[in-house]
Amino acid sequence: MSDHFFRGSYGGDAEKLSDDSRLECKICWHIYDPKEGCTYWQIPPGTPFSKLPDQWTCPECDGARADFMVIAD
Repeated sequence: MSDHFFRGSYGGDAEKLSDDSRLECKICWHIYDPKEGCTYWQIPPGTPFSKLPDQWTCPECDGARADFMVIAD
């Protein structure tokens, strides 16, 4: 991972995540919650962010998956 990611960004590093980690788009603030999945992309509830398809992008603004920010609980 390079230093150009915002602090807290997922950046493709699955080790930062647990299966129930919620993440927020840094562009539009859309929250991906694994308990809900993603109806736009037909991702079933219970799917961890780290298991989303490589081509998955924010369903609201098409923001890159790597740019999502981990939400601290």
